[in-house]
Amino acid sequence: MMSSTIQTHSMTGQSAWQDLLRLLKEEAVSSLRGKPTLRQKNGRGYWYDRFRQGDKIVERYIGDDNAELRARLERHESFRAQSKMRRRETARLVRLLRSEGYLTPDLATGQLLTAMASAGVFRLGGTVVGTQAFRHYEGVLGVRISADSAAQTDDIDIASFERLSLALGDQVDPALAHVFENLEFAPLASVEHSKVWRWQQTHRQTLVEFLTPSFSADEGLRDLPALGVSAQSLHFLNYLIAEPLTVPLLYRDGALIQIPRPERYAVHKLIVSERRRHGEMALKARKDRAQAAFLIAVLAEEDPFALGDAWTEARDKGSAWRAALDAALVRMEDTRRLITGLG
Repeated sequence: MMSSTIQTHSMTGQSAWQDLLRLLKEEAVSSLRGKPTLRQKNGRGYWYDRFRQGDKIVERYIGDDNAELRARLERHESFRAQSKMRRRETARLVRLLRSEGYLTPDLATGQLLTAMASAGVFRLGGTVVGTQAFRHYEGVLGVRISADSAAQTDDIDIASFERLSLALGDQVDPALAHVFENLEFAPLASVEHSKVWRWQQTHRQTLVEFLTPSFSADEGLRDLPALGVSAQSLHFLNYLIAEPLTVPLLYRDGALIQIPRPERYAVHKLIVSERRRHGEMALKARKDRAQAAFLIAVLAEEDPFALGDAWTEARDKGSAWRAALDAALVRMEDTRRLITGLG
């Protein structure tokens, strides 16, 4: 039974969210131009849309092989015939969810995430992280997230694995530099002048950054070939973006984006809060703890096994992980009790 301090969305809203997700996934395969083709790489299966373009054969990445995707691919031709009607219905569902009180993106965020989805950022492994991801757990968990400071941000953070970006053999189209230029985002200078990983909108505060896990001692800039950008590498990020979820973006007629699993997001926020608790980053650390506390309170009731597995996996990664988690919980007595109660 959900705690009285946590408000849930109505069954109408929860059903509409699930319907929107299903229709957007159907729409994603309705636009295939050729024959779905399965490729095996490093023991894993990847589906590609294989078609002729001029005198070349092009293979565009669709997604990892799984039963759900195979079932949709078998019906992609019938989905194509229903595309116009489906887009009208997804727009209606977005309006319904807005009226139900679901958090929706502001204009700049909605435009940018939609454009990136259209270019293939999320299809090619990009994952929305940070507060923009946190806002989408309303639909995943069926709970209301207050539009307070813990859910507000002008930043859009996109993370992706460098190795996945290399392995897919596909690229965004159009190039993200063109996407950003069209939406009046300007690149920000970095220490390595040839590598751009941050853009800011010239007439708003909206900032977009690209991130990737660091598997070495340093946290330098890395290239993400599939996305055509560079990214700031960070420790602990590989844990956050493993096995991401696909969710609907509640803007116009909808789009598909990726976000981390809520249990991983919550545990990762505890770790990040310890990295940012000094000086100018202290305010962000408080937001990190507030988001983690909220998700852990929900998951402790609704999915304690997933939360427990995520917690155990993080602690098993080494002493640095355990030290950060223990230090964060010193400041979060209620959350510490919930975590302790999992075992």
